[in-house]
Amino acid sequence: MAAGGGLRAGRPYDEQALRRSVAGIGTAVSPENAAASQALYAPFHETEPYGGVELHRDVAYGTHPRQRLDLFRPARPVRGAPVVVFVHGGGFVGGDKHRPGSPYHDNVALWAVRHGMTGVTMAYRLAPEHGWPAGTEDVAAALAWVRAHLPGPIHLMGTSAGALHAASYLVRPQFWPGDNPGVGSASLLSGAYDLASFDPERLRPYLGADRTRHAELSPLPGLVETEVPVLYAVAEFDPPDARRQALTLISAYQARHGHPPPYADLPGHNHFTLTAHLNTPDDRLTRTLLPMMAPSLSGRRRGH
Repeated sequence: MAAGGGLRAGRPYDEQALRRSVAGIGTAVSPENAAASQALYAPFHETEPYGGVELHRDVAYGTHPRQRLDLFRPARPVRGAPVVVFVHGGGFVGGDKHRPGSPYHDNVALWAVRHGMTGVTMAYRLAPEHGWPAGTEDVAAALAWVRAHLPGPIHLMGTSAGALHAASYLVRPQFWPGDNPGVGSASLLSGAYDLASFDPERLRPYLGADRTRHAELSPLPGLVETEVPVLYAVAEFDPPDARRQALTLISAYQARHGHPPPYADLPGHNHFTLTAHLNTPDDRLTRTLLPMMAPSLSGRRRGH
């Protein structure tokens, strides 16, 4: 752990015990399961002040109060290193880039910094007040701010509802800065891709009740064709619907290209720990993700 920060507790990291605990929580997506899952990994995260980190909170990328981002940079930046832009989940109606007193989602940006990259966590406008395409517009606006202020290729990472916002950006040219999305790579965690087959009640706050509209806004066809390298991740204890979404995407991609896309199915994790484990000793997702997004940094690990 870098000087100036520390672990929240001194207990040893026991991967097998954590896996058993995650399995015991089950697959349901609920506030109670989110809290229980995040509590499991909280003792293994850094606490503020974060050593070796230049941190700027609540930087405006738009005029709405939710259009804010937190910027984490290494005190000694690596020239040309990627910038990781993280889009949180929350069922389209909740979630945030950071909760005071909690390691989430600072841990994602710190994970980037500890591998020599810059980390950006963004908030966005929420449904039902702000429906489609507000989330995609906000991803586009945050990326525009990043391109204007930070050097290096961009890796766009989204989880759950944030994965849909990120995916929608990747496949819809009307939101791009030019003739491509302007990102070097992406990762989508526990996302919805084939919206016609996804739980309509979970989509309703953001997309409305029209199932025809859900199908029209599905990012699946565009994801199959995108030239941006995208890693798809799902957890062993994700809800069955999320696992079906990942399998549908992988099957469609393989049918089109003759091989699957980059893909990680993480044993011993659930919908919430897919991101909660980042910047802990668990490097299962990192081992798959880092070589794709930052080959020159894949062997680099600082802190911890």
